[in-house]
Formats: sequence, structure tokens, C-alpha cells
Amino acid sequence: MPTINAYIGLGSNLGDRAGHLLLAVRGMMNAGLAVARLSSIYETEPVDALTNNPLDLNAQPLFLNMIAELSGALPPPEQLLARLLRIEYALGRRRPVAHAARTIDLDLLLYGDKQQRTEFLTLPHPRLHLRRFVLTPLVELAPHREHPVLHQTFSQLLAAAEDKSEVKIWQPI
Repeated sequence: MPTINAYIGLGSNLGDRAGHLLLAVRGMMNAGLAVARLSSIYETEPVDALTNNPLDLNAQPLFLNMIAELSGALPPPEQLLARLLRIEYALGRRRPVAHAARTIDLDLLLYGDKQQRTEFLTLPHPRLHLRRFVLTPLVELAPHREHPVLHQTFSQLLAAAEDKSEVKIWQPI
């Protein structure tokens, strides 16, 4: 089987955020996925959340985000997504409403250079080039890799991003 590199976005803003990220990485490994590299962990402002207004009772806590690079003989994209969704569920992720706070979020961002659009999966992830919390750790792992549709490197996309939300290396206390 050919070697494929896939990139998974991980995020958590409920409970033990760092613990959820690490359990998700372990879950990927236990699911037979070869985790080749991990980005640093970044603390980020909620983007597209129900609200991030600190005066709002529904305001969300900050996220911890990172990227995992998978490499090797990976299952097809739909099967990979199914494994990621099972890991989310095992870690307590429920989806009562869109964009709510979450224990863990696993997004299949890239699967090689594959492009597809189905009812269940769009590759590359349709908003990855718009989000600083995705681009910053992606640039750490693959700064010169080109977006398969936009044909710009992730470094170029980050430099041009209109998203000005704060993304900083996480410093555990």
C-alpha cells in the first residue's frame, strides 16, 4: 500500500484539555493509525463558537489545539473519519448543538492531496485555510506543503489569513 500523509486537527476546551488531547493521540495509535509527528500545543481563542463574548453566560473557555501527522498505509478517508468519530465518542464528545464547547474535536484536514466532497466528508477541510488555530500548528509541521486546491503553501496561507484570533504556544501552569 502507498504511504499517505494525513493531518488531523485536535482541539479541546472542556475539562482536562491537555489530557483530552493526549488521550485522543493514544486513541489514534490504539486504532492502528501511525502517528508520525505532533505539533506543539497551542492555546487559542474560540472561533465560530456559539459566542466568545466574556460577558455572555454561554461564553466558551479557551481551546488547546494541535495537529497530528499520520503517515503510512492509512485506511480510506471515510474509514479514517469513522475511527476519529469513535475516538471522540469514547472521550465524551456529544453533539447536542453545533459549535458548542467540547471535550475533544478531531478534524480530518488533509488526506494526501485527495480532493473530495461527499455528504459526510470534504477534503481538504473546507475551512482549514481560514483558521489561524489550524494553520499555525500545520505550518510548524509542514510549512512548505501546498494546499491541494489553493496551491499556496501553508506558510503563505497563514501570512494572508484574515483570522486575527490569538494563537500562542500553551504554557502549562
